[in-house]
Amino acid sequence: MKKYLLAGLLVWLPMAITIWLLHSVLGLLDGVFGWFLSASQAVLPAAAQQPLEALRSIPGLGVIVMLIGLLLTGMFATNMVGQWWLRQGSRLLHRIPIVKSIYSSIKQVSDTLFSSSGNAFREAVLVQYPRSGAWTIAFVTGKPGGEAAHHLPGDYLSLYVPTTPNPTSGFFLMVPRADVIELAMSVDEALKYVISMGVVAPPMPPALARN
Repeated sequence: MKKYLLAGLLVWLPMAITIWLLHSVLGLLDGVFGWFLSASQAVLPAAAQQPLEALRSIPGLGVIVMLIGLLLTGMFATNMVGQWWLRQGSRLLHRIPIVKSIYSSIKQVSDTLFSSSGNAFREAVLVQYPRSGAWTIAFVTGKPGGEAAHHLPGDYLSLYVPTTPNPTSGFFLMVPRADVIELAMSVDEALKYVISMGVVAPPMPPALARN
């Protein structure tokens, strides 16, 4: 009976977690969409509020609206007029105390992570952490810059070491390139390896399998 229970758990657990995550994301997007509807109702006349209220009962509409909004924003941001307006808005935010610190930090991180020309999370490596002889998987986020680079002569890499099973938290390391081992596995495969606590190992690369 124990064998059958474990087999059933292995079938339903991934599906249940996937459904739970999707439900959480949909709930978050619907919540944001509901907030926009509430804000719109506050400024619109009473005749227009009833149709807006009916939109709340449509499940998944927040996801569709968010996707359309992201698409339209991307189209706006990639033309000359949109880029000019975005620069003006960025300059305005950089003049507001406290807001400029938060906005500039988040924008630098997001530009680095999601830029097609960036190197963040483009490569998985092995590094010794938290002590010599103990190895873990890390992700290359670039090279040290500024004052840190001035005090680190030689070829150094900036690494993000994720925690397991939650890779959204982790540690930032700056280590010599010679102290890391480059891996052939993709970033997605490395993340699965970390999240599964080493249970789901990526397949051996063909070049190494022949040796």
